[in-house]
Amino acid sequence: MASNRIGRINEEIQRELSELIRTLKDPRVQTMISITQVHTTPDLRYSKIYVSVYDEQRGKDALKGLTSAAGWLRRELGARLQLRYTPELQFTLDDSLKQGAKMFDLLSRLAEQERQKQQDREPEQEAQP
Repeated sequence: MASNRIGRINEEIQRELSELIRTLKDPRVQTMISITQVHTTPDLRYSKIYVSVYDEQRGKDALKGLTSAAGWLRRELGARLQLRYTPELQFTLDDSLKQGAKMFDLLSRLAEQERQKQQDREPEQEAQP
């Protein structure tokens, strides 16, 4: 039952932080940022927020901007959520989308190589009586 509660809290934190990040006036955070995952400890003291930044060059700057605004975000989150403790926010860059695209590219190239091998084998089979 507690894990289901933590899951709901994670979703709520993700939803509220997504709205709050759009209102930040820090120029480092004015790039396209999306929250991919939230992991909150069972005692609700810490939340690890995984963010994905569209512009990779500005990713570290955006992370610094979010870290500097963590106190304000935590206060606003506490006002919006009905929790006894508002978790401390720890932001981490999430490169899983980039790695997923890389894996997809590798699989596509592997499939193309397999098709090429099949096409190379077909003329050999037709030449044999």
